[in-house]
Amino acid sequence: MTRLLARLWRLALLALLLAFLVRPGLYEPLLRPLTKNGAPAIYDKGDLLALTLSHLKITGLATLAAACLAVSMAIFVTRRAGAEFIPLSRSVVNIGQTFPPVAVLALAVPGIGFGEAPTLVALFLYGLLPIFETTIAGLTGVPRPVLEAARGVGMTPWQRLVRVELPLALPLVVAGLRLSAVIGLGTATIGSTVGARTLGEVVIAGLLSDNLAFVVQGGAIVGALAVLLNDTLAWLERRLARAI
Repeated sequence: MTRLLARLWRLALLALLLAFLVRPGLYEPLLRPLTKNGAPAIYDKGDLLALTLSHLKITGLATLAAACLAVSMAIFVTRRAGAEFIPLSRSVVNIGQTFPPVAVLALAVPGIGFGEAPTLVALFLYGLLPIFETTIAGLTGVPRPVLEAARGVGMTPWQRLVRVELPLALPLVVAGLRLSAVIGLGTATIGSTVGARTLGEVVIAGLLSDNLAFVVQGGAIVGALAVLLNDTLAWLERRLARAI
């Protein structure tokens, strides 16, 4: 019963979100009380659906790039030849957590200009740590008897990695990917401060014009996307864990 209610709630949230992005005017009566002096209740300086898709694209690209590097590094440092590089690797992936995304944007703009590029750099660096650490935990958590059995049937190190270690570690890898993606989705809003097309435009426009309706709708869209993304990846994580 609880699972059914959770699914119905997610479907309802998705339906409300899609309806707002496609026909935002339907929600104007709800947002009108949040405006002042006849200001528009629905964001009118850009298409909300286009901004949402751009926001998701930036988050997806940054998360995918972070996953490729973080998983590769985790595989390397969990091999005998790369074990001594674990401290250095942790220092590298911690860079994104050491510097706030706003600081990364400020440092990146002079070198690569305004637009999506500095936002991608900031989200990429910010997303490395969760994926790296969970992948290491997954690879090092493979039971030794399983590895010994794989060696016993004549598997090469590469075959053990691809056929045994990575499949068993996959639920934890997805857990790290989920954390990275959800954090990136929320953090991407600051990209609008350097010219990236994200939902941060809506929030910033609301703050500059003292229009609470803009702030609420921008924040609500990002929040709904984060909840749906987190739930989808959490479902995938559980399915993979049960399949092992």
